[in-house]
Amino acid sequence: MAEFVLKDMAKKGGLRNLEIDSRATSSEELGNPPHSGTVRVLKKYGIPIGEHRATRLCQSDYDDWDFIIGMDSANIRNILRIFSLTTSPKVRRLLDFTDFPRDIADPWYTGDFEQTYADVTEGCSALTKILSQS
Repeated sequence: MAEFVLKDMAKKGGLRNLEIDSRATSSEELGNPPHSGTVRVLKKYGIPIGEHRATRLCQSDYDDWDFIIGMDSANIRNILRIFSLTTSPKVRRLLDFTDFPRDIADPWYTGDFEQTYADVTEGCSALTKILSQS
């Protein structure tokens, strides 16, 4: 969800030189397309959905990205473990870019894709503001 929301916001905000991709931090969904709940919410809000199949983040990805963004604290722990790190300034939660840092509501557990969309939109909006200033 965050990949497509951020791509849409970046395009609408004139941020054309960004490379945005998403990766899994675990293996449960590898090879799967976006969840039907995610697709439903993105279509509802007119967010374009590109081709995507879940692939796993790997250690060699670290040097390829300026930001490596997780949705919640568990993602951050998994990301840091994949990179064999205990901390990194480039690894952050999406909502850390907002005035109210917190975990994004995970629809896997909550079933609430609307709340997840609201959280993702808030985080992506804050991130695009930061990126447009640099």
